[in-house]
Amino acid sequence: MAAFKTLDQLDAKGKRVIVRVDLNVPIEKGEVRDATRIERIVPTIRELLDKGAAVILLAHFDRPKGKVVPEMSLKPVAPALAKALGRPVTFVFTDWQDGKGLAAAKAAKPGQCLLMENTRYHAGEEKNDAALSKIFASLGDAYVNDAFSAAHRAHSSTEGIAHLLPAYAGRAMQAELAALEAALEKPKRPLVAVVGGAKVSTKLELLGNLSGLANVIVIGGGMANTFLAALGNPVGKSLCEHDLAQTAKDIVATAKSKSCEILLPVDCVVAKEFKAGSPHRVVAIADVGADDMILDAGPRSVAAIKAAFDRAGTLVWNGPLGAFEIAPFDQATNEAARYAAQLTKKDRLVSIAGGGDTVSALNQAGAADDFSYISTAGGAFLEWLEGKPLPGIQALTGVET
Repeated sequence: MAAFKTLDQLDAKGKRVIVRVDLNVPIEKGEVRDATRIERIVPTIRELLDKGAAVILLAHFDRPKGKVVPEMSLKPVAPALAKALGRPVTFVFTDWQDGKGLAAAKAAKPGQCLLMENTRYHAGEEKNDAALSKIFASLGDAYVNDAFSAAHRAHSSTEGIAHLLPAYAGRAMQAELAALEAALEKPKRPLVAVVGGAKVSTKLELLGNLSGLANVIVIGGGMANTFLAALGNPVGKSLCEHDLAQTAKDIVATAKSKSCEILLPVDCVVAKEFKAGSPHRVVAIADVGADDMILDAGPRSVAAIKAAFDRAGTLVWNGPLGAFEIAPFDQATNEAARYAAQLTKKDRLVSIAGGGDTVSALNQAGAADDFSYISTAGGAFLEWLEGKPLPGIQALTGVET
């Protein structure tokens, strides 16, 4: 990765610093339900305020599609941010055409924190409109991107503005990039990747990229059924993309040609229906019945996964190993995640995980806190693993998109 500047290179005193953050948090009845993303950006904001800067926060919320939608205002986020920060946060309403944002930013004093209204209230945001980028840039003297989760979008507040001001990575962004570099660019080998989820079709590019990088790819979840069926195994009534059988075979062949081992389940937990308390049993893959549904990996499969973790230097995890939302089909994910967490705690493994279902599954297993790094970025994390360039990152490094 090309070099990027961090807060260590920014003399913030007396400056108005624009910080792009991710505040796309769950809100229920006007209150923030999960403040994880807010907590991640606190170190950057606090450091800049302590250095004597006025901080101007830019963020999007939901998809108002260029219109002012009151239900998609960032105003309810301001109290939660102030609580996490331990300092006042002033919310500024603007439709980005009324000049109110610029007036508020120019009046901001050192030590003040302003939260601007939803950047997507302006139709130019998602189009990376040059005129809107200039409006954003006029708010301050320097730009800091602390929203890795939005870095895969070439928007005015993530990419366009970074070419108009001195640009830096915030502390959350810096930590994310360091973790991902350790995972894929300079991993301690062997590198093991866990790729799970419902469908192979959503992970084709990921598997293609990882097959050239990883030493072992553990395939789990519903997508494993597609591989099992393609290799001639019975999958009964399980979720399976039979039309992708040849694609699955090609992935296995490509991985083999690159000396990458594909680890598939050898046994599984089956039931007649997917619901809590459904009668279930463990069977060998070859013994899956015509009316069975494969809902989790079995104990022998988990043992093989643990053995792969034992040999690994680095683990990258995206997607659950089974239908973890309902017990007992969460067992494989829980057991494997806890084992990876134990190895990490003993400094025997560098473990990095990300993606919506992945974070939920690892939290449910009680393993997330002991992983080396958990990414809260969904699409950006996945695109990074797929090997795609991220416009918001390239802009920080001076690389033209």
